[in-house]
Amino acid sequence: MPLNATDSTAERALLVTVVIGQPGRAMSRGAAQARDAAAATSNLHSAVREDDSRLVEFRELVISAGAGIAGEVVQRRPKADPATLVGSGKVEELSATAASAQADVAIVDHDLSPTQLRNLENALPCRVIDRTQLILDIFARHARTREGQLQVELAQLEYMLPRLTGRGKAMSQLGGGIGTRGPGETQLETDRRRIQRRVLQLRGELEGVRRIRTQQRQRRESVPVPTVALVGYTNAGKSTLFNAITRAGVLESSRMFATLDPKLSAIQLPSRRKVLLSDTVGFIRDLPHTLVTSFRATLEEVRKAEVLVHVRDASSPMREEHKAEVEKVLGELDVLDKPRIEVLNKADLLSEKECASLAAGRGIVTSAREHTGLEALMERLDEELVQDPVLEQRFQIPQSEGDVLAALEAGAVIRDREYEGNLVRMMVTGPASLLGRYRRFRLAVR
Repeated sequence: MPLNATDSTAERALLVTVVIGQPGRAMSRGAAQARDAAAATSNLHSAVREDDSRLVEFRELVISAGAGIAGEVVQRRPKADPATLVGSGKVEELSATAASAQADVAIVDHDLSPTQLRNLENALPCRVIDRTQLILDIFARHARTREGQLQVELAQLEYMLPRLTGRGKAMSQLGGGIGTRGPGETQLETDRRRIQRRVLQLRGELEGVRRIRTQQRQRRESVPVPTVALVGYTNAGKSTLFNAITRAGVLESSRMFATLDPKLSAIQLPSRRKVLLSDTVGFIRDLPHTLVTSFRATLEEVRKAEVLVHVRDASSPMREEHKAEVEKVLGELDVLDKPRIEVLNKADLLSEKECASLAAGRGIVTSAREHTGLEALMERLDEELVQDPVLEQRFQIPQSEGDVLAALEAGAVIRDREYEGNLVRMMVTGPASLLGRYRRFRLAVR
């Protein structure tokens, strides 16, 4: 049955959600087993809640890919069927459902092996794509820079290489819709050696991009300006928070993966230290490994950052699960040992009681949309940064040294100031790199 209105040009998608290893519903018998039964019921409710959240996320992914939802099928299995993932009986049901819904594509919220993909395409009256191909397609839609397009194309080709055999139905229509954007059919219909040459070429071009990015980073590092990277689950509000802090005006969107290319902007902390704030691509459950590999040049900003700001959607019922998924990707990038600040965003969607409960923890509660909690975040960044530490020193500077006085006014906090003849004595709190330039005017603190 149709679940949302679609325009005449949108593809009609049949959503197939497969949950592997779903807990059973059987209840334990006997009074001695009552506690175990209660625990089983609690686990079941938790699993149902997770299933609902997965389905909502899956729908959002499909809509982000530009499709209309023609129908949904949910299956729970103790283990995956090696031939079709869903089993022969379910395949017949899917075929009938796809035909009655007039679906153009069946999208499976699970990774399919080449064999499973081929068997499902042979049995269904429409194209079949899996979760990885769906996410790659969304990335292809949102890639704007040359670097982003190269990274997406590399990930798509590496995904498609083992799946070229028997893809006649998927290749039969030029401009065939979801799952075919990016490299295009003409490249994918060529022989493997030619695709492999293209993969090598893309890797070479991306290595060049990485070298340029490394050179740019080395130039930045020659001046001690630390980098802070925003990380988090997709649609947690990172770009909105980035805009709230920097007023940079980058794209804010409720669509998943609206940000692919990292954005950098200089900001000033309460101590007057300058840092570079980086907005990065959002993570997601079961993020395809090919994407983590292909986007390594982009994710270098995360690896080189001194502090990570983990932006979380405080209004999401799955925020703990999302946190685990983000930490999983951070582990792949070997950055779990970096200092991390947790930001519980979207407080405007919570009650005062919920906000107070969250504020009792170590995280910082913010609403990027309403610009609340930003001062606390800036102060916390000042505490966490160890590069270019903040010092307090006393200076005695002739009033004729106007450039020195102006530099300290602009880049440090003047705690007190007194004048004696042509001299200005002041207590200054500021970054060591700035105060060190004027050490000749420093006075010993008594």
